[in-house]
Amino acid sequence: MHIGKSYRLSDFLFWTRRKIYTLIILGTVPVVLYQLFDIKWLVVPWTFVSLLGTATAFIVGFKNTQTYNRTRDAQIVWTSISNSSRAWGIVCRDYFRDAELTRTLIYRHLAWLTALRYQMREHRVWETADARYNAEYRRYFNIPERQNAFEDEMLQYIPKEELDHIAGARNKAGQLLALQSRTAKAIYDSETIVATQFVDMQRTLNTFFSLQGQCESLKDTPYPRQYSIINTIFMRMFCLLLPFGMLREFDKLNEGVTGWMSGHMIWLVIPFSAIISWMYSSLVQVGESTENPFEGSANDVPISQICRAIEIDLREMIGEKELPPPIAPQNDILV
Repeated sequence: MHIGKSYRLSDFLFWTRRKIYTLIILGTVPVVLYQLFDIKWLVVPWTFVSLLGTATAFIVGFKNTQTYNRTRDAQIVWTSISNSSRAWGIVCRDYFRDAELTRTLIYRHLAWLTALRYQMREHRVWETADARYNAEYRRYFNIPERQNAFEDEMLQYIPKEELDHIAGARNKAGQLLALQSRTAKAIYDSETIVATQFVDMQRTLNTFFSLQGQCESLKDTPYPRQYSIINTIFMRMFCLLLPFGMLREFDKLNEGVTGWMSGHMIWLVIPFSAIISWMYSSLVQVGESTENPFEGSANDVPISQICRAIEIDLREMIGEKELPPPIAPQNDILV
């Protein structure tokens, strides 16, 4: 998540530069054919191009609204995880006199957060974090889940026996919640807590199951492919046909121009078509980078930072003094 005032224009141009090169070529070819080779039938009616541009604007705007909603929903889910985690810490601290049991339950919860964020960082075929333009931008920040081994992170919170127990599970985070539930049941059976306290713990664990399911839904359900492909088709058609639609319009400008530009106004099609097409293609690229809120791009929900903040809070609750530092932004980007 970018937390600065704004992206720099130079960064944005660098991020989209390959599309800019393509758009300049798409604008140059029809002008050369029209002006130098005198192929005048290449002109496309401006009315057709403007109607296509209007339709493209609608579909691009629709997609960007929906992809933003996905990111907003992901932020809401992780805010709920943060709030419920602090509530779990209070329950574990105040329900038991056994400090070691409290520490076990809280640290296993930290392991659950770790397993969940690693699951959220797994690659899906529709994600764009490894696309060339996004991979290049990752030079500005590092993703902890790609730098640190999963086993090493987990062993900070749970013993190796528990890690081996969940190692073969497809859903490791879910298995950790199951262990928490089994422990809560064993505590209740030993009459350490009363029924209402046990119900309260189970209710909180059910909340974690629900929130994990919402995260998995956002992770494993891409933006509908039928809308995604029509968005791409419309945008590419518009960028391809735009310079052909501008040829006659700019050629007409020669009638009112004198001086060294007289007879050469047609060449302005190249920069103007590139600018307009870049606006549309950049909106599409922004939508793609917002579509998957957990993949590890600069515009994602900062789940690593949220988990570290939760860890600091929970460990402070049980009186620990040696705490990990908060995750600081890297070039105004939180991950």
